[in-house]
Amino acid sequence: MTAAATVDAIEWSAVEAGLDDVGIALTGPVLDRAACGALIELYDDAERFRSTIDMARHRFGEGQYRYFNRPLPDIVAELRAAFWPHLLPVAQRWAELRHQPSPWPDTLDEWLAQCHEAGQSRPTPLMLRYGPGDWNALHRDLYGELVFPLQVVIGLNDPCVDYTGGEFVVVEQRPRAQSRATAMTIPHGHGLVFTTRDRPIRTQRGWSNAPMRHGVSVVRSGRRYTLGLVFHDAQ
Repeated sequence: MTAAATVDAIEWSAVEAGLDDVGIALTGPVLDRAACGALIELYDDAERFRSTIDMARHRFGEGQYRYFNRPLPDIVAELRAAFWPHLLPVAQRWAELRHQPSPWPDTLDEWLAQCHEAGQSRPTPLMLRYGPGDWNALHRDLYGELVFPLQVVIGLNDPCVDYTGGEFVVVEQRPRAQSRATAMTIPHGHGLVFTTRDRPIRTQRGWSNAPMRHGVSVVRSGRRYTLGLVFHDAQ
């Protein structure tokens, strides 16, 4: 089955319900074990990446991630394009609820062209690697003025077998209330959709923005690999 067919087969109504509820939702299986293993093998090929970030050096946490260079691996480009038409209606609906503009066109290629015209021309799909004691501080992946409000992360190896800990965490800042955290373990080959910057929540005064940040809890043992799909490019 192609990447597009696999993504098309996701139960998108359930994903949208999770996003509306807590701003995060599992997709079910996206990649098989062979595809996950092939991506993990790419990690040590430095020529496939445009930059490598040591999190400790930048006080982002502990661990390492690498941004892919162009041309993207075929499966990464295919997945990015396959997710776009399913995430776009959610982004547009969220913008409408908050009376905000929705500048995102029908195709990913058109959107990336807009990013490049605005000076955001560096590719943002990435792979992340965590070992024992590694973690990722709460943050947002904002690389310029143009932002797509949803992202996808795919687990490339098996929690409880290849590693322990390393839950994906989002923290939502609620209006006039304490912040709320949600944590999920990403099964092997499954995707997780989450908010890039904020999401709409209903209040007594109508719809408001709930700012959100995401990170990863401490990996207790083993090594954790994930693929990150960001849908806006970087300056």
